[in-house]
Amino acid sequence: MTMQKYKPTSPGRRDQTSRDFDGLSKKKPEKKLTKGKRGKGGRGSTGRVTVRFRGGGHKRKLRDVDFRREKMGVPAKVAAIEYDPNRSANIALLHYFDGEKRYILAPVGLNVGDQVVTSPEADIKPGNHMPLTRIPVGTQIHNIELRPGKGGQLVRAAGGSAQLMAREGRYAQVRLPSGETRLVLVECTATIGQVGNTQHELVKIGKAGRNRWLGKKPHQRGVSMNPIDHPHGGGEGRTSGGRNPVTPWGKPTLGKRTRKNKRTDKFIVRRRKK
Repeated sequence: MTMQKYKPTSPGRRDQTSRDFDGLSKKKPEKKLTKGKRGKGGRGSTGRVTVRFRGGGHKRKLRDVDFRREKMGVPAKVAAIEYDPNRSANIALLHYFDGEKRYILAPVGLNVGDQVVTSPEADIKPGNHMPLTRIPVGTQIHNIELRPGKGGQLVRAAGGSAQLMAREGRYAQVRLPSGETRLVLVECTATIGQVGNTQHELVKIGKAGRNRWLGKKPHQRGVSMNPIDHPHGGGEGRTSGGRNPVTPWGKPTLGKRTRKNKRTDKFIVRRRKK
């Protein structure tokens, strides 16, 4: 997939890029696998804003993507590779031989007409799903489970891939895209290959309105506010805040480590930061 560039007909068009959607099937999404999505504008169940700078955006429909891949031993044929507005990766529509249809994440190298299967005896090729016990060491994988049967939770973004580094006893060592090496139960399953749409990170937004289409509102800086609104606010003329970066509520930010899940610390072999 290549990038589409535009002529600089306006300041917003200059240096702007987007996907050209080559290789995608020109079809509407499978109706039975979609449902409506209601925008919340960053508000929680009480109606208060819990995540700032969110709202608006284009109307979308949610695609029901199968991360569990529990149809063991039933082959499926790839009927289409489709765009999904709710994620950075593309999705593939599978027609199972028993008549069922499901969406999965489309890995690199998976094309219309290919056949995939979930099985411990499956071939090591993109799109096949199997337990970590049956995957050769060194293989690129994605859509990795953390608990057997729960469904893939790790490595689902466009271009992402993890590597199976070793197996020892009940656990396998998996190196994640962040550089972290983590222990995962060998009974957990994963999909072979790298997540598709690898050029997603090369897209240049180009103009502010394009972020509004995505539901991202302008992010106000703390130094541009009044002291009552933010600890960095106030001062004569333009200031840099005068203190270490903090949130509007005074908590340290920009580099401050916030991980507090000591229960799973024992599963991290090597952290992404030294």
